[in-house]
Amino acid sequence: MSGKAVNAATVKAHFVGGGIGSLAAAAFMIRDGKVPGDNISIYEAMSVLGGALDGAGNAIDGYRLRGGRMLTSDNYECVWDLFKTIPSLENPHVSVFDETMAFNKQHVPHAQARLVDRNCHKTDVTTMGFSMADRLELVKITEAGEKELGSDRISDWLSPPFFSTNFWFMWQTTFAFQPWHSAVEFKRYLHRFMLEFTRIETLAGVKRTKYNQYDSLVRPLLTWLEAKGVHFIKDCTVTDFALDPEGGAFLVKSFDCIRNGKAENVPVAAGDLVFFQNGSMVDASSFGTMSSPPKALTKADSGGWRLWEKLAEDRPEFGKPAVFNSHIPESYWHSFTVTLKDAAFFDYMATFSGNKAGIGGLVTLFESNWLMSIVLYHQPHFPDQPAEVQVFWGYALHPDRIGNFVAKPMSQCSGKEILAELCGHLNLDASMVESAICIPCRMPYITSMFMPRASGDRPYPIPANTKNFAMISQFVEIPVDVVFTVEYSVRVAQTVVYQLLGIDRQVTPITANDKSIKVKINSVIKAFA
Repeated sequence: MSGKAVNAATVKAHFVGGGIGSLAAAAFMIRDGKVPGDNISIYEAMSVLGGALDGAGNAIDGYRLRGGRMLTSDNYECVWDLFKTIPSLENPHVSVFDETMAFNKQHVPHAQARLVDRNCHKTDVTTMGFSMADRLELVKITEAGEKELGSDRISDWLSPPFFSTNFWFMWQTTFAFQPWHSAVEFKRYLHRFMLEFTRIETLAGVKRTKYNQYDSLVRPLLTWLEAKGVHFIKDCTVTDFALDPEGGAFLVKSFDCIRNGKAENVPVAAGDLVFFQNGSMVDASSFGTMSSPPKALTKADSGGWRLWEKLAEDRPEFGKPAVFNSHIPESYWHSFTVTLKDAAFFDYMATFSGNKAGIGGLVTLFESNWLMSIVLYHQPHFPDQPAEVQVFWGYALHPDRIGNFVAKPMSQCSGKEILAELCGHLNLDASMVESAICIPCRMPYITSMFMPRASGDRPYPIPANTKNFAMISQFVEIPVDVVFTVEYSVRVAQTVVYQLLGIDRQVTPITANDKSIKVKINSVIKAFA
């Protein structure tokens, strides 16, 4: 996409929100738009940037992660386009892309314990478990048009038996789908990740970063942007946009913010640009402890959706945030990060699963009431992690249900109780994790972008009749690509920057694996396995 070129030397850019989308857009402005870094400011309400790509803690108090995003080298085209530019922190002569690919050549994923039943038995996942009716329904939803699917749920197109197949449990827990989520988004995933469909049981296509994604992706990007002169304004909440009252167009003249407790107004000069991160899947997240569950926060506590709601009021071109943020029971789940002080648990899992840490991917306890999964990363997962410490992560898609071994919902459980439930499913004595630190995390809007939607519920990245304004998030509409991926945020960022700056370079094309004859044939073979 291209638009009217601006003066790269003088244009100033204001980014409201410091997630990966804003960071990527700033990098594209500098690299491809030749905008001086000193002309770019990023305003973030929290004290740390990176949005959902987080990683924090220490070996004493416990490490913590809200989540971990799947990457592949067969997709994620815009992500790798960006990170081919960004130097690794450990070796500045190597890009983050090259560092990541080299790491994955040494640690090739091949899960051998993808699904584990209630008897702690590894399920045979060489078969997808489809009946002929399941196959026909899957073809039907894959080939349906988005207008036909409309605001339907996945369960409107797939019958109850489908949701007990091996395929569904693997696909669901790889991407965090629920039967009540958007049929349109499910269909997009089937196309975008058709190649992964052919190897879903081993997760052979998944790529992992060397460390957690904050240290492996966000920190190198922040370091590069900072060296270019980009300004990071943290602990700063933007509360409103002031518009030009004349001309009838949406033109931002200034915006109000609260910075370190003080109200400020930031002017936006003629020719300058404003980028807004509307909505957040990790908004109102909260952490618990070994002795207490996370607090049940909502957008009323965080205020994280307020600006988009204000912007969209009486302006349909800015979307409908209520479609996404009004259904916490259908959009939330809990994760947990476990810090271990000895290798006993990792040794047990290596023997049980047949995978050493870093190559096994998700292990899903698919008959657990909580629908719990864990993943043992290659160690260390944090750069400062001591050699004798191990870290793993897990999550559950049904935190509202009573546990099999702990008589309460996961949402009411402490870290100690989550470990007890996990040990019960794995037939482990609790003494194996006696010294472990488990930090639970509640995310009320983590799959809010998966909620059923109709045309117009998500705004376009550059809404109609706007002059100096764009939106970068998981809640805007671009064709074909799928949300709940780092790629979506980075693709949106590249798209709006190229259009607003008139950059004569094509947005990195999507690899159409779903058009490959080989992939289609292999998908049919897999469906009949």
